[in-house]
Amino acid sequence: MRFWAGLAVVASAACTQSEAAQVDQASRFAREGAQAEGRGEDGRERDERTALRLFRDGRRIFRFDTFGDEAFWGDTLRLHQAIEGAALGGIGPGVSPATALAVGLKVDVEALPEEVRRAIRQGKVDLNNPATTLALLKLNAVVGVSGFFNEGDSSLRSVGIQCALCHSTVDNSFAPGIGHRLDGWPNRDLNVGAIVNLSPDLSVVANLLGVDQATVRTVLQNWGPGKFDAEVFLDGKAFRSDGKSAATLLPAAFGLAGVNMHTYTGWGSVTYWNAFVANLEMHGKGTFFDPRLDDAAKFPVARRARSGHVRNDDDRITGKLAALNFYQLGLEAPRPPEGSFNHDAARRGRALFESKAKCASCHVPPLFTEPGWNMHTPAEMGIDDFQAKRSPDERYRTTPLGGLFTRAKGGFFHDGRFPTLLDVVNHYDERGIGNDGVTRVDRAREGRPGRVPEVALRGEAPGLRVRRIALSGWKARNAISHRAADCGDDGRSSLSRALRARLQHALHRAGSIPRARRPTAVSKPSARACSPSRTAVRACRSAMK
Repeated sequence: MRFWAGLAVVASAACTQSEAAQVDQASRFAREGAQAEGRGEDGRERDERTALRLFRDGRRIFRFDTFGDEAFWGDTLRLHQAIEGAALGGIGPGVSPATALAVGLKVDVEALPEEVRRAIRQGKVDLNNPATTLALLKLNAVVGVSGFFNEGDSSLRSVGIQCALCHSTVDNSFAPGIGHRLDGWPNRDLNVGAIVNLSPDLSVVANLLGVDQATVRTVLQNWGPGKFDAEVFLDGKAFRSDGKSAATLLPAAFGLAGVNMHTYTGWGSVTYWNAFVANLEMHGKGTFFDPRLDDAAKFPVARRARSGHVRNDDDRITGKLAALNFYQLGLEAPRPPEGSFNHDAARRGRALFESKAKCASCHVPPLFTEPGWNMHTPAEMGIDDFQAKRSPDERYRTTPLGGLFTRAKGGFFHDGRFPTLLDVVNHYDERGIGNDGVTRVDRAREGRPGRVPEVALRGEAPGLRVRRIALSGWKARNAISHRAADCGDDGRSSLSRALRARLQHALHRAGSIPRARRPTAVSKPSARACSPSRTAVRACRSAMK
């Protein structure tokens, strides 16, 4: 306890942000520009300084700015009381670091003083005590969450969230859930519904949706890790027709430079969605205008709440959108770790991707989405229209594929319906859907070339072709390999190596890939291997038939 008493002092000194520290960026930019001219800087130097300032300001906003949303998450939902726990003046058992990590919250190791890191390594920090969570909040070490403390007794007064809550994770370099920030990576461990459910009072959400609190809690419990339903607060549709949750996977916030529509179903650009989320989902204080939300038939909840006409005199969002957008556009898609895939297979996959398989007809390199209006009808995608119907344009976006290995957890497509990339390839192979929504059967009947099926029409076995396409390209490497977070430090478990070798061996035997190198003998996959490989096991078994 003496250690954490000392830590509280360190945390109080480190927690320098306050509501009064909001910056009027527009006026500051103008003032600094005038000063630069007075110093005789040329246009290029001034532009470079402006770009660097925008990037740094955007990073700060992305990581630390709540836009004043603590008035909602703390003052209204009273989440801070649930975090504190009754023993510290709140309610309930409180939220310990162990509980926080279990629901997907992350800790920024760079925010921890060296003495705190040392104490954690030595096991001297009680990770089952909510008081430890408060100390971490004082250090500003919980990614995407800010605590606001009373000056007198240092008790937790309120809590707010930032963009980084859903769109950042950590590299687990210190411990699981503790490491260096990875901005733009979707946090597919984060159970948003479970976190919101900690609130002792969800009446404001229940009143918005026109249901009771028990129903709201049921909806939140059904979201699951890595998912969030932004549209339920617009249309009130919490479940699909098949009874499954209407929540969608948290998307990546990197690799968006040059990309037009930002979300799975369009809606608008990156900066549009920033304004949408900051005002309507995070519940910050700003201005937001979208008359499309006045459609009472499509968006009854939004129409009643006038969600498309938000005005706050104390606007803490609008002046920050430019810098926030600049920072996000500067986040490049990460490259897969060296050794996590086969370079020769990737080159073969690229050739198929850009030619015979026709993947690049929609996923146009190097954006890996279409330049322009990158939207398609549900028929063109070969899937149902439930989620598309919840958007103004009733279409699905061609998702950019950069950094795809970071989003393998939770599945693919907007709702994770395809567990692996091999399942995605199988979907298009079986349905034969092309850009114009014409099925493989129609193409074959009319004698027209298909998207992937044109190979099958020449007599190649469809199953073998799918396995070759899946194995050969980066597009499917996650179907037969695992992320480091799932399978150990190097991400190359014995099972993933075995699967890769067995799949390659099966294709060698079928004669579809030259024997440049003989596959090494492998043992039967170990039952101790990590659980996310079950789908890959099925793929392996299918390949061995």
